[in-house]
Amino acid sequence: MSSSTKTLPVGPVRSDRAHSRAPRMRRDGADAVRLVLWLIIAALVLVPLVAIVVLAAGDNRFGLLLEGDVLEAGINSIVSALASGLGAVLLGTAFALLLERTDLRGRRALRLIALSPLLVPPFVGAIAWIGVAGPVSPVNRAWSDAFGSPLWSIYGGDGVIFLLIVHSYPIAMLIVTAALRRIPTDLEQAARISGASATGALATVTLPLLRPAMLSSFVLVSVGNLADFGIPSIVGTPEQYVTLSTLVYRYIQSGTVDDPLSVVATVGVVLLVLAILGLVADTVLGRRRWELDASTTPPARLRLGRARPLVGTLTWLVVSALTVLPLLALVSQSLLPAPGVPLTAENVSLDNFSRVLSSPIVTEGAANSLMLAVLAGLICGIVGLAIGTVTTRTRARDNAALSAVALFPQAIPGLVIAVAWLVIAPHIGLFNTPWLILCAYVTSFLALVVQSVAAPLRSIPLVAEEAARISGATRLRALFDISWRLALPAALSGAVLVALTAVRELTLSVLLLSPGSQTLGVAIFNLQQAGAYNAASTLSLLVTVVGLVGLGLAGRSTR
Repeated sequence: MSSSTKTLPVGPVRSDRAHSRAPRMRRDGADAVRLVLWLIIAALVLVPLVAIVVLAAGDNRFGLLLEGDVLEAGINSIVSALASGLGAVLLGTAFALLLERTDLRGRRALRLIALSPLLVPPFVGAIAWIGVAGPVSPVNRAWSDAFGSPLWSIYGGDGVIFLLIVHSYPIAMLIVTAALRRIPTDLEQAARISGASATGALATVTLPLLRPAMLSSFVLVSVGNLADFGIPSIVGTPEQYVTLSTLVYRYIQSGTVDDPLSVVATVGVVLLVLAILGLVADTVLGRRRWELDASTTPPARLRLGRARPLVGTLTWLVVSALTVLPLLALVSQSLLPAPGVPLTAENVSLDNFSRVLSSPIVTEGAANSLMLAVLAGLICGIVGLAIGTVTTRTRARDNAALSAVALFPQAIPGLVIAVAWLVIAPHIGLFNTPWLILCAYVTSFLALVVQSVAAPLRSIPLVAEEAARISGATRLRALFDISWRLALPAALSGAVLVALTAVRELTLSVLLLSPGSQTLGVAIFNLQQAGAYNAASTLSLLVTVVGLVGLGLAGRSTR
């Protein structure tokens, strides 16, 4: 017995050997990649955001938020954000219900046209709408001739709110449509069997179930519109309607306040806090949503009956007025020599196109935009592919944190990201260089690739990687040979989307502008500010057409 008890320690010896091997198993190439990714994300996201918070807290100029122009701009920003969020949700929900729950004709074409504002940069949309509702637009000129005053001018706070609604209702429409398709039609049918009308079932069953999605889209749209720059600067500034974004631009460009960097950092921190609060609110609302299994039964569409032609006509008119009419106005402005000139055969010419295409400023902006967009797409594609693959195809405690930090800038206004990089630029040698804009692009758009890669990989089992590991491959080799190759098409699609988004971007570029780094968005903005409205419209039209064609080709290539 005693001799047998002396041999019992054999078991612990084996466990010690296994324990000694565990660190070597964990510290392989995959862990090195994870460490590098954390360093990249820290440099791109954490360091700029921490720097802006440290500067604002150190100078402690939060008292300025309650004084003069800053207070007025803050109130205007909050009012325009909340009003546009509410309008976008109401309009997006109405379109979603009409296209998903009624027998309206041409629903597929209507859906595509209604979503088209997502593909047009907001500042380009603002320039287009000036041709529809500007003081010298054909509609206002005709109304002035008949009644002595314009019908409605797009300039001012109401124009800012209107354009923010136009360019954000597609987001609410997408969110509500996705939630609507998850509602089992059995519930609506049960209400109909119980005696409710189709409209009653929609009001008592469908709309209450849509409430969380509507609230979530309201938070998302309001936070996104809080710091929009293009629309307030183009249609708000002429009527002295100042928002936080246009105020920050004025402080940076004119230096009308002492230590402008500290002031804009303070404004940026306030916007950052509001964005975080919005993200928390959206998370809380997400936890309160009902998880419903989509029914396989086709939805019982609400029959419009005799009202079908009228409702269809009104829907087509509204959708066309919001999407097609501004583009037509942009085309007409591009073909005319000056604002207010009537559109006749004698006045139509292509001089604006030749003038714009031969302008050195435009040529320089196009070259810079193309270079920065391609580099941003390449960097985001590589880093996003690695982050999306590592966080979805490996098991590690920090996967959720790594993914959350990479996706966080998507919820932050571009104004905050621009100010954050402006704060740290002098300390890293990037001040007054185009590479500062590139860094801001990568920070802002990296989430597009991470989401593109992570979505398809989550639906693929880990069996292939496990089989590779059993065959002797390391974790890094299994990730590279299987996961990365599976995710490569999604990463390419995301990289193309990043490039097409960056080439038309304005907020980051105009705030981080330096000599020799003008982009296409800044060129359009400068033409508009200088009074060259028709030239700005021409360049806007070219950028919009190229962007739409590029997105269409990218969509076809990834099918």
